[in-house]
Amino acid sequence: MSVSPDETRAATTDSGHDARDVHRAPAWRRGLVAFGLFWWDFLVGDTPELLVGALVAMGSAALFVHGVGVRPVVVGALPVLVVGILIVSSLRARARIRARARSDGEN
Repeated sequence: MSVSPDETRAATTDSGHDARDVHRAPAWRRGLVAFGLFWWDFLVGDTPELLVGALVAMGSAALFVHGVGVRPVVVGALPVLVVGILIVSSLRARARIRARARSDGEN
């Protein structure tokens, strides 16, 4: 009797762990992992550059306020940084869409 490779291999999760081990984990651990995955998906999602850009904008604003001490500079610089981040994110998304369209056209 031959056994298919699917029957011999244990089901694995995306991280490569045995899927049956997930149910053996304590409830608090499963909850903690679910909470972490939720926040990762919520903050990073499809566009990690927005998270990085927001952190850079807030960090540079904090440095301006505490380093330079000129709050009007921050009031003017923060909106400019945010608009720049949105433009970069839009250009990256447009490039991804064009690349996907080219690859679909070749197939």
